[in-house]
Amino acid sequence: MSKSGRVYSDYDKEYQARPEQVEKRVSRNKARRMMISKHGKSKLSGKDIDHSNGNATDNSSNNLKIMSSSENRAKK
Repeated sequence: MSKSGRVYSDYDKEYQARPEQVEKRVSRNKARRMMISKHGKSKLSGKDIDHSNGNATDNSSNNLKIMSSSENRAKK
């Protein structure tokens, strides 16, 4: 079981292990660490990091912004 309490199926585990998914996850984690160092952990609590131009691998500071989770996930 994961931190969120969700039980992952075998398909989910295989999907998350795919190289392109690993690369995206690494990039998202890097962006989050960059924003935490810039703004502090408390400001990002419960928030998502939005990649403005839609390119999840572009972690330049002018492409990242802090956004509520619901607002960010509604864009997709």
